[in-house]
Amino acid sequence: MTILVWERPVRLIHWTIFIAVIVLAVTGFYIGNPILVSGGAPTDFLMGTYRAIHVAAAWVFGVAVVARLIWAFIGNRYSRWDQFVPVSRARRADIKTSFKYYLFMQRETPPGPGHNPLAGLTYLVLYAMFAVQIWTGLALASLADPGSFLWSVSGWTFSLVPIPTIRFVHHLILWLTLGFIVHHVYSATLIDVEERSGVLSSIVTGWKRIRPGQAGQAE
Repeated sequence: MTILVWERPVRLIHWTIFIAVIVLAVTGFYIGNPILVSGGAPTDFLMGTYRAIHVAAAWVFGVAVVARLIWAFIGNRYSRWDQFVPVSRARRADIKTSFKYYLFMQRETPPGPGHNPLAGLTYLVLYAMFAVQIWTGLALASLADPGSFLWSVSGWTFSLVPIPTIRFVHHLILWLTLGFIVHHVYSATLIDVEERSGVLSSIVTGWKRIRPGQAGQAE
């Protein structure tokens, strides 16, 4: 049986966020370590170009994250907010099952055609990191113009947290996000091989193959 799991907006947002993260990573590494990346002293033009691309990608990233949060309230059953917050007893009970599967302690794959409960919690943490990443990015960007609207909105952050700490958190979340991408590809490949359900292709086509009765499981 084949069903539509990931709607077109979810797939578009997914790939937009992925591309934006890669662009932000490349430009961010250059901005943070221009000599190490380029092998020579950066020119004003080159640094300005990388900063402009970084800022543009950051706005695309922020809009995509907000769009995904909105879709969590208007999308289908597989993309809604209760896929990330385990409000039902069934999903809470399946967290342990999913965890044991990823640790190779059992062969049964996590239940349901959408996000399993453990993956949903992981996405909840991921989007919380995205929120912090966006805020720290806005605050750091406001340093370029202390009299701007952006500074009036986010500049107060530096009265609570020192600038070096904000930069460290911003950098750390990038590395955590890249680590998540590696794990995400691994876990999706693992389940795709085990279930032969088309997990990897579903984020392109939206369709997954499921076992009889699986569509009716709590999602």
